[in-house]
Amino acid sequence: MDWSLVIYFALALVLIYLGSQLLKIPMKIAIKIILNSLLGCGILILLNLVGSHFNISIALNPVTVLVAGFLGVPGIALLLILPFIL
Repeated sequence: MDWSLVIYFALALVLIYLGSQLLKIPMKIAIKIILNSLLGCGILILLNLVGSHFNISIALNPVTVLVAGFLGVPGIALLLILPFIL
């Protein structure tokens, strides 16, 4: 076996490790945003199901899902109050 091949392989492993460490933090943030958005979507769907009895509904689109995902319960309260303000 040629030593240059071993050195290139080791260098590639080090570069892959460093690259994964650089992407670890942004991936954690991206996964957190995705999970919060899914939770916000679920809460909005539940709110629309329960709110239909009280004539309350919030449109389910990417903006409302992200607001509910980023801000949580205060974001949903904001989405409920916003139509009355505007």
